[in-house]
Amino acid sequence: MATLQDTLLTPTNRPKLVRDCSGLIDEEVGKKGGLAGLAIKGAFATVKAVKPGFIDGVISTLLDEWVGKLEGHFTRWEEGGKIGTFGATCTRDATGVAEKLLEVTDARARKADPKIASLYGKLRPNAKDHVVTAVPGLGRIIDKYL
Repeated sequence: MATLQDTLLTPTNRPKLVRDCSGLIDEEVGKKGGLAGLAIKGAFATVKAVKPGFIDGVISTLLDEWVGKLEGHFTRWEEGGKIGTFGATCTRDATGVAEKLLEVTDARARKADPKIASLYGKLRPNAKDHVVTAVPGLGRIIDKYL
């Protein structure tokens, strides 16, 4: 039985997956409203303008670890008879999926430059809510490759 990593991270699928995830982030940022949303949109636009390709690079760098964190969900879905889509399974446990994905960024932040770690620390309290909101879209993306 192929693992999620074996399926998603092939040389053919990986660049498409990075592009799709980058598009999902663009879409999710675009949905943000209020003052906090304005701040997120502004920061995101600045990063994209100052460092084109940065977002795709970060996704590509973290992708293997993120997919690894989803492996347990994938195995349970397969062992459960693949009822529904994997994306729907992720959506039903969006909080658990978000926690697993954030374990990767939390670990990276602990090793980061203190200035970056400090910035991450300020953003982290709201990160889980943002990731939970994005899980259905992530599930739909993954389903495209299964």
